[in-house]
Amino acid sequence: MNIEERCEKAVELKHGSNNCAQAVAVSCSDLVGMEKDLLWKLNAGFGGGMGTMEGTCGALCGAVLIAGLLTQGERTGAKSGKILRRFKELSGATACGDLKKKINGKPVCDCDDCVRHAVTALSEVMGL
Repeated sequence: MNIEERCEKAVELKHGSNNCAQAVAVSCSDLVGMEKDLLWKLNAGFGGGMGTMEGTCGALCGAVLIAGLLTQGERTGAKSGKILRRFKELSGATACGDLKKKINGKPVCDCDDCVRHAVTALSEVMGL
């Protein structure tokens, strides 16, 4: 599956019964060999900026969780930082509330694009 296909799979999951973190993580289940249900549960609390829109974007959290699994916890912080910086470059912010702020009647970055950007950043940084 290429990056664009994985991005659209994640957006499709987001429109189902998944929050943004779950959508990103579950779309990558094949990469980490983990059951979708377990990834769904692990990411349940990250959606919507950790449920308050005050925290980090859930899509970004889901991508970082997958990075941790892909690196098996080795030097994950460096990869996480690169994912965060790339996500911010693509999206304009990293906190949910900042991403949802309206400028000229439109959010800085809508949820579908946050999901796409998280998958893209993860894929680019991890060389997927």
